This record gives sequence, structure tokens and C-alpha cells, in this order.
Amino acid sequence: MKILIRNLPRTLSEAALKELFEVYGEVQSCTLVLDKKSSASKGFGFVEIAKVGEAKVAIQALNGKEINGNKIRVKKADSGK
Repeated sequence: MKILIRNLPRTLSEAALKELFEVYGEVQSCTLVLDKKSSASKGFGFVEIAKVGEAKVAIQALNGKEINGNKIRVKKADSGK
């Protein structure tokens, strides 16, 4: 299941984001969305967890969690179809 994470601190690394979700299950992919010109984080990213049950637990556990003063928003990513 692909998960969208918003309101991330712009200083958070991709490795730190992956680490945050690995507690809940095997992370298949982790991507921070970066600005093309500055390569700085845009404050959101995506994580993919193979098992739907583990992904749902991660969403529930991490939605609203405060990281470096930012309350992150975590939800299932839209499939875009």
C-alpha cells in the first residue's frame, strides 16, 4: 500500500522517514518529493509498505505525530486512476 505523508519538516531526510515507518513493516520504497531547482524537500513524501495490515497500522500510529514541531498527516495515497 502506498502512503502519503504531508507536513514533514523540510530538514527530515529520506532515511529518517524510512526509519519512522520500518517499525510497522517492511518498507518497499520511500521517496521524499524534492524541489527541482533547489533539491530541498517540499515537505511531503511517499512510503510503500507491502502488507496492507501493516500499512494501516502505520497510518493510524503516525497520523498526527509531531516531528520537529510539525504534526505530520499520514493517509493512503490516491492511486491516481
